[in-house]
Amino acid sequence: MNFKLPPLAYGMDALEPVISRETIEIHYGRHEQAYIDNMNDMIAGTDYEDMTVEDIILSSDGALFNNASQAWNHVFYFTSFSPQGRRFPQGMLAQAIARHWETFENFKEVFEQTGVSLFGSGWVWLCCDRSGHLAIRAEANAGNPMTEGLIPLLTFDVWEHAYYIDYRNRRAAHLHNLWQIVDWAIVEERYKF
Repeated sequence: MNFKLPPLAYGMDALEPVISRETIEIHYGRHEQAYIDNMNDMIAGTDYEDMTVEDIILSSDGALFNNASQAWNHVFYFTSFSPQGRRFPQGMLAQAIARHWETFENFKEVFEQTGVSLFGSGWVWLCCDRSGHLAIRAEANAGNPMTEGLIPLLTFDVWEHAYYIDYRNRRAAHLHNLWQIVDWAIVEERYKF
């Protein structure tokens, strides 16, 4: 199977000023494309060739895992945003957030702090177990909570290439501003409890 970079559901400048056109062109258009190209090169002629990206992530390690997971993580990240999406969770997910963190504001604060505290590069995730219990996880480098049997719901990228053009070294500002473009209707679709 030859994996391709999926088109975004919005224009390259649709998330400005939170994420600039230049950042999307470089981050999604170049970095993400490189992960996909590398993964395609590595799986050609191997047992991985007919697997889904998720199965490759769960059964590989080293460079193949890094490229497959980064390819998946980036698509997941960028498809969580919308210029006109719903900005607050509702229904079962909102209730689960309130049970675990008491308020949506508390949840956001813990999520941001987890991302700020991650040393080096990686991802901060909202995920759940098979019973729907929520957790916030920091994953270094290409880490993905799927490898721990968890279901990813939302992620923020804390690699410098995700924010350096727009925020320089202000990771905290980057994470804080991303809430302005998260589409909670999309996140809720991933929470099926």
